[in-house]
Amino acid sequence: MSLDKDQVQHIALLARLKLADDELDETVDKLSRIVDFVDQLSAAATDDVLPMAHPLNESQRLRSDRVTETDERDEIQKNAPAIEKGLYIVPKVLQ
Repeated sequence: MSLDKDQVQHIALLARLKLADDELDETVDKLSRIVDFVDQLSAAATDDVLPMAHPLNESQRLRSDRVTETDERDEIQKNAPAIEKGLYIVPKVLQ
């Protein structure tokens, strides 16, 4: 399936691209080749292929769930201009 100039101009409009007239012919050719390649891929027999999330049969390594940093909230909040019950107090923005 080849694209024509009107289709490519419409795609460019949707993508908010400004194509010059000299770029249009080249863009039509490139996009048409991409669409033709996708058509070739869709013709491949994939009925017996199982969907997979990753091509390798491995599981994700996870780090251990343990605390690695100490609680320094009180020390850090000494620099704040206003604190109440461990929370930063900021000026009201909306009325």
